[in-house]
Amino acid sequence: VQLQASGGGLVQVGGSLRLSCAASGRTFSGYIMGWFRQAPGKEREFVAAIRWSGGRINYADSVKDRFTISRDNAKNSVYLQMNNLKPEDTAVYYCAANSGNSWFREYDYWGQGTQVTVSS
Repeated sequence: VQLQASGGGLVQVGGSLRLSCAASGRTFSGYIMGWFRQAPGKEREFVAAIRWSGGRINYADSVKDRFTISRDNAKNSVYLQMNNLKPEDTAVYYCAANSGNSWFREYDYWGQGTQVTVSS
């Protein structure tokens, strides 16, 4: 199983980025696909997640109304559209896959991370 995250970069405050996570190696129907982030010196935190089947979505309060998670079944990919970025969004972003029912923990597979830096 491989989760390949991409799309990170350097952006100014108020800008936008779109992260992609290409999933391969198995069928992810029934999985929860999540995005997490980890800033320097901080613990990894939940950002957003989507159920591959059915499309239910969950967001962290800190990103609601700014970030949008989506999936493309045909491309076996999950996306995170990030708008109105703030300096506190600076972190390494990871995509992950969970075969269970928890939105926030016990993820089975993790991608390698992509750096997002928001400059002021």
